[in-house]
Amino acid sequence: MTTLNLAIPAQLTLALVPDLILMGGAMVLLIWAAWRPDSDRHQRSVGLASMALAVITLVAVIVFVGAGYEAAPGPIAMDRFRWFMDVIILLGTVFAIALSMDDNGRTGILAAETHVLLLFASSGMMLLVAARDLIIVFLGIELMSISVYALAGMNRRSERSAEGALKYFLLGAFSTAFLLYGIALVYGATGTTNLALIGERTAVMNLVGSPLLITGIALMLIGFGFKVASVPFHMWAPDVYDGAPSPITAYMAATVKGAAFAAFIRVWLEAFPLSIVKWHPAVSALAIATMIVGNAVGLAQKNIKRMLAYSSIGHAGYLLVAIAAGTLQGSSAMLFYLLIYTLATFGAFAVIVIMSRDSEGIVMVEDLSGLWSVRPWLAFGMGVLMLALLGFPIFGGAGFFAKWYVLQAALDSPVPQTHLAVILVLTTVVSAGYYLYVVMVMFMRPRPENAPVPAASGAMSRAVLVASVAAILALGVLPDYFFRVARGGTPQAERVPSVTAELDRR
Repeated sequence: MTTLNLAIPAQLTLALVPDLILMGGAMVLLIWAAWRPDSDRHQRSVGLASMALAVITLVAVIVFVGAGYEAAPGPIAMDRFRWFMDVIILLGTVFAIALSMDDNGRTGILAAETHVLLLFASSGMMLLVAARDLIIVFLGIELMSISVYALAGMNRRSERSAEGALKYFLLGAFSTAFLLYGIALVYGATGTTNLALIGERTAVMNLVGSPLLITGIALMLIGFGFKVASVPFHMWAPDVYDGAPSPITAYMAATVKGAAFAAFIRVWLEAFPLSIVKWHPAVSALAIATMIVGNAVGLAQKNIKRMLAYSSIGHAGYLLVAIAAGTLQGSSAMLFYLLIYTLATFGAFAVIVIMSRDSEGIVMVEDLSGLWSVRPWLAFGMGVLMLALLGFPIFGGAGFFAKWYVLQAALDSPVPQTHLAVILVLTTVVSAGYYLYVVMVMFMRPRPENAPVPAASGAMSRAVLVASVAAILALGVLPDYFFRVARGGTPQAERVPSVTAELDRR
C-alpha cells in the first residue's frame, strides 16, 4: 500500500491519472469530431472511440484500486468512495454514449461532439467526487454543468429541447451563485476551503453556532438542492428531462445526480459533522418534501419521460434520507442505491429509445399497451426495471435491498430518523401506483389493432437493456457482496465518532 504526498506536484498528478486520461482523450476526440463533416457514420465512429476511452479510464480506476494507493490529507481523495463512484460514473457514461449512437440517427442529431461532451461532463464528475476542497468541488461542478447545458439542447430542431436547455442554464447558474456564496462564507468563518480542516477548525474554534458558518452551510444546501433536484428546487427538472434527448435525460437523471449526491455527502460528512444539529432539520425537511412531491405528482404523468423525471425527484428524497443519517452507513447505502438506480434508469430509457417513433422521443404509457404480445422480451425487461425502481422484492430485489439499506441507515443513526423511515415506506407504496401501472399496461391490456409494432431495436440500445436487466437480477440475488464493497468506500471514516460525541454532548 502506497501513501501519496499530495503536496508534491508529481504525486498529485499521479492521484489524478484516471481523470487526466479521460480529459486528455476527450480533447483529442474533440479535434477528430470537429475535423470531418457531420454524418451518422462519423458520429458512430466517434461514439465507439468515446466508449473505448471510457472503458480504458475504468480499467485505470480498477488498477488504482488494486494498487492500494492512499493519500495524506490534501485536496484530492484517494479512498474507495471515490473509486466506487468513478465506476458508477463511467458505467453511466458508456451506457449514455451507447444509447446516443442509436438515438442520434433517429432524431437527426449528427454532431459527433455529443459523445465528447459526455466525456467532458464525466471528467468533471470524476473531479467532483474526488474533491476534498471546496474550490475543487466548484471546479468539478462547473466542468460538469457547462457540458450538460449544451447536451440538454442538442436537439436543435425541437422547441421543447431549446426551452428546457435555457431553463437548465438559467437556474443552474442561479444555483451555482448560491453554492459559491456559501463557500465564501464558510471560508470566511473557518479560514480554509479544505474539507478536513473545516471540520477540525469548527471543533477547535468552537464554530458550531457561528452565524457566518451556519449561513454558509444553508446557502451551500440550496446550491446542492438545485443540483440534485430536491423539492422546492426541482422546478427545472421535469421540463429539462422531457425536452432533452432521451439518452441525455437518462444521463442527467442518474449519472449527473449521482455525482452531485456523492459530493454532497462527502462535504457534509467531512466538513460539517459537528454541525449536524444545525443542518439535520433542514435536510430532513428537504427529504420529506422531495419524497412526497416527487411520488405524488408522478402519479398524474402519462408521458413516460415525465413520469421518470418525477420518479427521479422521489429517488432524490430517498437519497437525502441517507445524507440525513449523517453516518458512514448512510454513505454506504447511498453508493449501493446509486449503482442500482443508475442501472435501472438507463435500462428504462433504453426501452424509451427503442419505442420512440419521432424526433421528439415522446412515448406515452398507453403506447406500451399489450407490448407483451408483440415484444415479450422488451416487456419483460421493462417490467424488471419498473419493479427495481419500485423496490419490489421479486425480480426487483436489487431495488428492494437498496431501499432496505437506506432504511437501516436511517434507523441506526444517532439522530432519530423514524419519521423519515416511515415516510420513505409510505411514499414507496404511493410510487407503486405508476410503476405497477406500466407493468399492468404491458401485460394485462390488449394491443390496439391499429397500434404499430415497435421497430427492431438497435444493437447498442439492446445491449444496454440486456446489461441493465442482467445486472439488476444478479444484484438482487447477491446484494451483500456489493454492499460490503460499498461499505469499504466511505469518506473519512474516523470522523463519525466525533458526530456521535457532539450529539451526546448536546
